[in-house]
This record gives sequence, C-alpha cells and structure tokens, in this order.
Amino acid sequence: MMTTTSPVPPVPSANGQRLPFLDWVRVGAFGLLILYHVGMFYVTWDWHVKSRHVGHTIEPLMWLSNPWRLSLLFLISGVATRFMADRMGPGELARSRLGRLGLPLLFVMAVLVVPQPYFEVVEKINYADGFLAFYGRYLSFDQSFCRGDDCLILPTWNHMWFVAYLLVYTGLLAGFLMLGGGRFLLLLGQGVWTRVPWAVLLLPMLVLVLLRLTLIDRFPVTHNLVWDWYNHAVSFGVFLLGYAIARNVALFDLLSAKRWTSLLIALAAWAFYAWYGSTYWRDGAPDPAPLLHIASRVAYGVQQWAMILAVLGFARRHLNRSTPLLRYLSVGVFPFYIIHQTLIVVIGHSLTPLDLPVAAESLLIIALTVAGCFATYELARRVRVLQPLLGVR
Repeated sequence: MMTTTSPVPPVPSANGQRLPFLDWVRVGAFGLLILYHVGMFYVTWDWHVKSRHVGHTIEPLMWLSNPWRLSLLFLISGVATRFMADRMGPGELARSRLGRLGLPLLFVMAVLVVPQPYFEVVEKINYADGFLAFYGRYLSFDQSFCRGDDCLILPTWNHMWFVAYLLVYTGLLAGFLMLGGGRFLLLLGQGVWTRVPWAVLLLPMLVLVLLRLTLIDRFPVTHNLVWDWYNHAVSFGVFLLGYAIARNVALFDLLSAKRWTSLLIALAAWAFYAWYGSTYWRDGAPDPAPLLHIASRVAYGVQQWAMILAVLGFARRHLNRSTPLLRYLSVGVFPFYIIHQTLIVVIGHSLTPLDLPVAAESLLIIALTVAGCFATYELARRVRVLQPLLGVR
C-alpha cells in the first residue's frame, strides 16, 4: 500500500468521524500555491525570473491569498501531526518526520532547486558561463552572485523553506511533548472555542494583528531560519493551534455554521488591504498617514484568520467526503510541491523570448507546470529509488 510523505500528511479521523475535508483543504492549498507562484512571474514584486508582461493588474488577486495561504498549511500540518503523535511517542514522531522530510529537502536543495537560482542570475546579472559552471559554484557555497548589496545565499532551499520550518517545528513540538506539555495543548484545543463561539474568531485574530503590528518591521519575512521571527511566531503559532484543535469536531462544525460570516469579514479586510496596497505600494505613491498604515496591518491580520476560518467552514460543509481523486492527490501533493516552482521558473524563462500574448503565455505556463507535476509524481511512483527523494513511499 502506498502512503504519502507529504509535508502535510493526510488527516485521519477524529472522535470516530472522518475528516476528508481537511485533506481537500490541504490539496487545494497546494494547488493555490502553484497559481500564486505563476502569478509571481507577472507582478512587480521581486522574484527569481520575470515575464515581459510584468504589471500591477493581478496584484489585488495575489493579496487575496497572500496573508493566509501558508498559515493555513501550517495549521493543517499541526492537525495532521496531532494524529501522528497520538499513535507514536515524541521521539518516534521526531525521527519519523526527519526521515520523511529531511531526505527530500536535501535532494531538492542539491539538485532540483538549482535551476531557480541559475536562471535568476542569468536574468538579473546576465550570467553567461552556463549551467554546469554555475552548478559547480553552487555546490561550493559561492556567495559572490550579487546585484548591488543583494547577494544570493547558496545553496538555497527557496520554496522548500516550508519543509525546513516544518521539520524544526515538529522537533520543537516533540521536545515540548517530552516535557509533558501535551496536556496543556489538549486543554487549549478543548477550551473556550465551542463554549464561546466568537472566541475562535477574535482571539487568534487579535494575536495575529498584534504580531503584525509589533514584529513585521523588525523581522520582515526572509525565510532565513535564524532571523525570521515574525514568520516563526505566526507559523509555529498556528501549527500548535492546529495540533490543539485537531480532535475538536464540534469546533469544525461551528466553523461550518459561521462560514459566511467569516468570509464576509475576510473579503471586507481584503478590499481595504488591496486598496491600500494599490494606492501606497507603487513607485511614486505618497507616504500613507501613520493611522492608515496601522489600519492596513490590522486588515492583514483580520483577513489572515477570517479567511482560514471561512476555508475550513466551507470545506467542512461541502467537501467532507473522500473520493479516488482525493486519495490520488493526497499522495501526489508532495511531489507536486517539490517540483512546481522549478518548473515555473524554467518554463517561464524559456517562453519569454517567444513574446507571446500574456493570456497565452500564462495559460501555457500553468498547463505545462501541472503536466510536469503529474509526470514527476507518476515517475516517482514507478521508480523505486526516486520515491524517498520525491516524497512518495
């Protein structure tokens, strides 16, 4: 029987009830990540490679998912880790995740991620010595690829930072469980959430807003493991919360009942945040008033949590059933995640000289990326040596 070594493993039952809706959320969140990274090829924000059609057009849509998509994945990771921890000791949990995630992380950093920084230096600093010469410098930890004061740190994990962080968070959780902290997390998960319905909306939202207000300036998101404290506070926090609430089926039913309220709050916050970004985050834009700047950060935190609740609520109501497609994708989602960004970078860079219309170019990138993801997954299923390297066992 084939099982997955996805960074977010499939979610089993809670209190005797199946929770396939959480697997649909997990698959959907990774699918959204593919579209988001295709979008990064077209927006004005810094990324590895860029289309000739760069502009502001889709940036409001990017802001629609930007605050919450990865926090949702960390929360689902916490849920799945809870079920793993319930059937194994803390030490076994840490060893299991190290083996299942560590080997793909090292393989991707050493091999599959390399085209991303290569094409980045080709586009940004006109590097012309070819891929093999770059690969030799990559493996030698060369730090001389710079544009001004901005230098690439090589080797890099790029999009695999999520896996690296999840490994660290699982290790910290395992240590906490060894010290007897599991009881505290269980009490947290069964606490006020269902007895005081507004608490599940307001309390985590308040924490996320406060973190945004106090930490983001000092510790902007860098994916540098030792200096990414805002990101750690948010991601590790929702990871622990997911662990705590994993078996609280009544809470998921509450989220289903409040799904429209959560969605409306999230969309209202996004509308303000998108307006603020479109008005003040462009070249030549005026400096915002201090209170308006604070309001934008409040809106970010509000949207972040309210949209997570809305996604969980709608999924609980409409997607709480398993299908053959879900079982197939639940195994395939990690190989998809491993390869998708490299495919986007290589395909996007290769299509740029053709100067295609933006609609044709973007649809072709999406289609070829998805096809490449499926091909990678099917290859991993059939070639035994690739299975542990690409997250399929």
